[in-house]
Amino acid sequence: MAKKTTPLQLGRPAVIPASPDEAVLDRVPNPHRDTNYLARFTAPEFTTLCPVTGQPDFAHLVIDYVPNKYLVESKSLKLYLVSFRNHGDFHEGCTVAIGKRLFKLLEPKWLRIGGYWYPRGGIPIDVFWQAGKLPKDMWVPDQGVAPYRGRG
Repeated sequence: MAKKTTPLQLGRPAVIPASPDEAVLDRVPNPHRDTNYLARFTAPEFTTLCPVTGQPDFAHLVIDYVPNKYLVESKSLKLYLVSFRNHGDFHEGCTVAIGKRLFKLLEPKWLRIGGYWYPRGGIPIDVFWQAGKLPKDMWVPDQGVAPYRGRG
């Protein structure tokens, strides 16, 4: 899991990692380091397993960050996220672990992740984590995920 600046997976066939710990996240140089901007990744079909029952859990993840020196390479991010498919962890554990791993890899100016988890047992859980300092006057749009309403 060493920090890389040359993508290991881009342009090559890749296998889904067996676990998030085995997944390799690649970073690439930010071509606009002199400009503050927001990059957003949305994963509306994130899946993992309940660590107690082994039943599937589903979430809509939104990752926002203001890059510094590096960007996350999107293919490696997709493979990392799909590696949770057979991984057992609680909603909070998955959401925060993803945020921390990206923050450590990218060293961005600011990063936040919203995990909007679909209900199990009648209770939806939303998990939010952020780190870094948001640059002054930075426009950060709403994450755009409506609160869970059920049949309301």
